[in-house]
Amino acid sequence: MELFNKIKEATTFIKKKSTVKTATHGIVLGTGLGGFSNQITSKCTIPFNEIPYFCKSTTLSHSGNLVIGKLKNKSVIAMEGRLHFYEGYSLEEITFPIRVMKALGVKTLYISNACGGMNPQYSLGQIMFIEDHINLMGVNPLIGKNDDRLGDRFPDMLEPYSKEHISKGQKIAINLGLQTQKGVYVAVTGPNLETRAEYRMLRLLGADVVGMSTVPEVIVAVHAGMKVVGLSIITDICLPDALKPVSVAEIIKVAGDTAPHLNKLIKEMIEKLN
Repeated sequence: MELFNKIKEATTFIKKKSTVKTATHGIVLGTGLGGFSNQITSKCTIPFNEIPYFCKSTTLSHSGNLVIGKLKNKSVIAMEGRLHFYEGYSLEEITFPIRVMKALGVKTLYISNACGGMNPQYSLGQIMFIEDHINLMGVNPLIGKNDDRLGDRFPDMLEPYSKEHISKGQKIAINLGLQTQKGVYVAVTGPNLETRAEYRMLRLLGADVVGMSTVPEVIVAVHAGMKVVGLSIITDICLPDALKPVSVAEIIKVAGDTAPHLNKLIKEMIEKLN
């Protein structure tokens, strides 16, 4: 079945389940960040594996639910967890939920992740607004025949992350007492963490943080005509000459400790920005 019809079937299924039929804001909750959905009211929670053509998340701390409901006067749809390329899924499968969000009316996508900080000015637990990215995954979700109903063949990536939302979001963060950064995210396939030499290379390429997600979803969101706000939590410090072993448990803990601040920031941005 072609992608367009798969999207239509999944969208119809979700609308039958939920009293909220459309959503203007989409949220992708990365590692350790699923608690945001506790703020959503009048909500319907649907496991990924119940929705047609959604895949089950197999990553630790990713519960794998789609939550649709209200955030004050805004309608929202949130992914509790996401899919990753290293799980063995294709990029079409990974980005399919983004396509469905667009079909449900989403105009602005908030996408979060846990990442390794390579910029020596960054601190553990800080939040970084993504202002640009580098795709080193070696693949692109738009490869293949283009369906003009979903987006243009050659989407422009001059501004994949909304400069307006970044600027306003940083001001909101200051009012919340949060010190944030702004930088470049580089995406790699994972699932292993990088070597010292790889961290040096990525830093030389101009990246501030590194992670194993986000970029495929953002490419599809831009293709679909959405505005994107990217937010990273620095969960481990990746300075080659001061590198220390890190465990997944430690990464999840840092993400969990920072999650309340990030959740509040996203909530304020959704409520105050168009």
